[in-house]
Amino acid sequence: MNKLIKTMKFSKYFSFIILITVLLNSCGGKLPGADAKKFPPDPKQRVKNNLEQGKGFRLDTALGGGSGSGKFDFASSNELWRATLDTISFMPLSSANYSGGIIITDWYSEKLGEESIKLNIRFLSNEVRSDALDISVFYKICDDKMKCTVSKKDGVLNNELKKQILKTAAIYKKQSEDKNFKPYSNKAFGIE
Repeated sequence: MNKLIKTMKFSKYFSFIILITVLLNSCGGKLPGADAKKFPPDPKQRVKNNLEQGKGFRLDTALGGGSGSGKFDFASSNELWRATLDTISFMPLSSANYSGGIIITDWYSEKLGEESIKLNIRFLSNEVRSDALDISVFYKICDDKMKCTVSKKDGVLNNELKKQILKTAAIYKKQSEDKNFKPYSNKAFGIE
């Protein structure tokens, strides 16, 4: 009986040690996207940078002392979405679903009876990068008898649209970062 109790205690301790080892091992991984060059080694400087970029909690704005409005900006805060709508603003929209991440335009042609185009734009990420957008361009050509053929083409228009959207989104992102920048100083913690 005594031996059974000792064995049970040992298995509890052994299980506990295994669990701690597994948990500590999983914590040692590198953060995705973390780059040591972007983060200063001084913790006070990291706090200052994070608070200036709007990442964190500031007591002066949380208690009503700041100029924050407390409203949620919804889709207007997504630079990629705004840039896409601005870039294709000349085309009529058939569907625009922010939560679904898709914009579908209606058929568009500059002159009646000529080639028409239609765009399907899917958002794969909210980040401003080239693989965040999937753009499909459809062409419709109709003859005199209104017999139409529709085809999907990847080409110059697809690449130019993506390039223009990303360029505009990068400008919006920079403007947003500049707007949200608030210098931070806290003499009590030695941060200036």
